[in-house]
Amino acid sequence: MNNKLEQFKKDVKNKKVAVMGIGISNIPLIKYLVSFGVDITAFDKSSEEKLADAFTQLEGLPVKYSIGSDYLSKLNGFDLIFRTPGMRPDLPELVQAVNNGAELTSEMEVFLKLCPAQVFAVTGSDGKTTTTTLIYKILSEEGYNCWLGGNIGIPLLSKIDEVAETDKVVLELSSFQLMTIRDCPSVAVVTNLSPNHLDVHKSLQEYIDAKKNIFIYQKENEKLVLNYDNEITKSFNYEARGEHVYFSRLSNLEEGVVYQDGVIMVKKGNESTVIVEGDKIKIPGVHNIENYMAATAATIDYVKPETIAKIATTFNGVEHRIELVRELNGIKFYNSSIDSSPSRTIAALKTFKNKVILIAGGKDKGIPYDSIGEIIAEKVKCLLLIGATASRIEEAYKNYLQQRDIDNEIEIIHCDSYEEVVKEAYGQAKSGDCIILSPASTSFDMFKNFEHRGNVFKELVNKLK
Repeated sequence: MNNKLEQFKKDVKNKKVAVMGIGISNIPLIKYLVSFGVDITAFDKSSEEKLADAFTQLEGLPVKYSIGSDYLSKLNGFDLIFRTPGMRPDLPELVQAVNNGAELTSEMEVFLKLCPAQVFAVTGSDGKTTTTTLIYKILSEEGYNCWLGGNIGIPLLSKIDEVAETDKVVLELSSFQLMTIRDCPSVAVVTNLSPNHLDVHKSLQEYIDAKKNIFIYQKENEKLVLNYDNEITKSFNYEARGEHVYFSRLSNLEEGVVYQDGVIMVKKGNESTVIVEGDKIKIPGVHNIENYMAATAATIDYVKPETIAKIATTFNGVEHRIELVRELNGIKFYNSSIDSSPSRTIAALKTFKNKVILIAGGKDKGIPYDSIGEIIAEKVKCLLLIGATASRIEEAYKNYLQQRDIDNEIEIIHCDSYEEVVKEAYGQAKSGDCIILSPASTSFDMFKNFEHRGNVFKELVNKLK
């Protein structure tokens, strides 16, 4: 029996609970809390029309609602408030509620407090989802009963009654989820860090501090996996309370996971263990070699090296990450809608040997774009731009050309819709070309999320004749 869980259920029954947001992750949370008699009010700024599907899923349940533009006006008298990850904890209404005695938490915070199983968790600016998925697949292949959650998988608090002590839980955690977390995973991974989400975070330092919460409260017997090649994450070892393990594609470390002579290997003491040859990894790109190195560092104490190698040579990759959509008249279309930052787009473009036709642009989240100019000059033959960041991406490219006195400028086409951008890209291509959607920007200007953006792109590509 999970005594902590039973105590939580007993305590929360006597509390007045507010749940912020009636989205995909919170509907299972609401259903779960209602199942053992919790008094719940669900809050959401969306209109009744937009929440119709959510209301259908919650139909018949004893849930009260506060919705619309003034939805937080009724946030008073609550004992426990579950915030949605995208909601800042210092929102004035939340601060006022806490000052009035409410406890502020989240679905993930409660899950980490109550979870009986060992938890592996991954954060970073790039590579989170792939690395999380690799850890999950490696542990599952070894024979563990595994759960996948956080930013991907399922909302796990609603399934916690089914999680056994012998299971393994694998989480992808964003900076928004980590901002208020105080219970750390047993194995924490930070893939890399670069400026990101500065439209939500007040500063780069706040973003970095949020990421540190994945390990800052770890115990001495727990593990932190860090990217030695990233200047920000490299220095985190000074704040690690438990064991820290580096992975490095560029440096021949004496200890850790290294990439030497085209091979991923684990070095510990005087022993070196070969994991897999880089050119045998099924998903392309040096960034995926790094993702496998991070996953290896996280799992090597729990699995056989052959298990990691098996996944590396058979796993096709995660949807929306340099995903081959189709080949039409010798032209290949790739969907990499996950690429919401310049660093991700740079990594994606580096996986292609020849120059590509690039579709980029989206919502502006206030991050620098200077770095993208060089890769466009090196790897792009035609640039199609859309969204608020279109002018910033074009400016970064032209500034790079000007700084280096390069005059062979590629064609740049600005588009107003995804229908237009897909047709224009196809019209510019000839047999042997690759067209890739790699936006270097978030999707929220036109879409619900990057998955929605990627799915719309795939639908439009599949309609081409």
